Amino acid sequence: MKNIFKITLLFFLITNVNFNISAQEIIPGAYRINDLKKEIKGKKIGVVANHSSIIINKGEFVHLVDSLIGLGLDIKKIFSPEHGFKGDRADGELIKDGKYRNTIDIISLYGNNKEMKVKDINDLDLIIFDIQDVGVRYYTYLSTLHYVMEATAKANKDLIVLDRPNPNSHYIDGPVLDLRYSSFIGLHPVPIVYGMTIGEYALMINGENWLENGLKAKLDIVKINNYNHKSRYSPPVDPSPNLPNIQSILLYPSLAFLEKTPVSVGRGTNIQFQIFGHPDFKSKHFSFTPKPSYGSNNPKQKDQICYGDDLREYPIGDKIELKWLIESYKLISNKKDFFFIDFKKLAGNEILEEQIKSGLSVQRIRESWQEDLEKFKKIRKKYLLY
Repeated sequence: MKNIFKITLLFFLITNVNFNISAQEIIPGAYRINDLKKEIKGKKIGVVANHSSIIINKGEFVHLVDSLIGLGLDIKKIFSPEHGFKGDRADGELIKDGKYRNTIDIISLYGNNKEMKVKDINDLDLIIFDIQDVGVRYYTYLSTLHYVMEATAKANKDLIVLDRPNPNSHYIDGPVLDLRYSSFIGLHPVPIVYGMTIGEYALMINGENWLENGLKAKLDIVKINNYNHKSRYSPPVDPSPNLPNIQSILLYPSLAFLEKTPVSVGRGTNIQFQIFGHPDFKSKHFSFTPKPSYGSNNPKQKDQICYGDDLREYPIGDKIELKWLIESYKLISNKKDFFFIDFKKLAGNEILEEQIKSGLSVQRIRESWQEDLEKFKKIRKKYLLY
């Protein structure tokens, strides 16, 4: 597996030499792991990581686990989230446990049980968490973080979060989750785009008593250097199989609404979350045909010609766009079955679906979010590190 990582990462380096220069200037927490060496030397360590847990050293990509082993640290177990340790498994695909270097157990946190088990960490001294987030409520790495914090709190283990920049950190928008619709695609009362790093978010989980029975994780954040919430950051590695570039990451908060409808957002193509379409949208000039492919074994509208819009050059602002959801609802022939049952969980409420069906304007919909957004911003402010 080590060789696979090297080949994959070097291939990315060769084929993506123009990634955002700010990604080179900003120093994520993982790059400062050597600062912790004395503190964690001799301890039995578990690492929550995936393919995005990398360090760029002299132009080479080195995985965090390899870096920790190289420092002489005792890595006993690895825990991997949705998409697996290598980040190559399809959306929603349940993942089995495995091995790294044929010696270190990889325990899946997206298998039969999405929650870290206390029994799996009882023999460890501390857990290190290092995963690239994209700053969107329904990106499931947040739920993984929550359950890791809960397990470490129950087991009285130390948790170190190596903070990484959030590419959608420059604004806050969307409906705040109504806890009646809490699920693995959204556990907490936060807006869709919440404007925090994953380290700040961990502090908020602790501070707002969101863990079971008000538990508190023994939390330490290794901060990012040269970063603030207006910093524009493009992750050097795709955070998941269907977010292949910064344009897809920035469009994700808006286009993901369509995931819980019949409309395709390009899964089964190589331009995921940069296009959308459906066989009904024949008035549109752009077309694509989803096929089973990397990261999508059975894409929506498989083998069907979908007509829609190409957003690869779309100038993205500092807000969630509702127009593509509204337009899709207007164009679809079968409006009765447009909203899937899980749409309310994605939206975080039951109101947005009814607002779209009733033809409410974008302005009126956005106005309905504002009171809750202002309340959230006051909560958020307490936990900001940058």
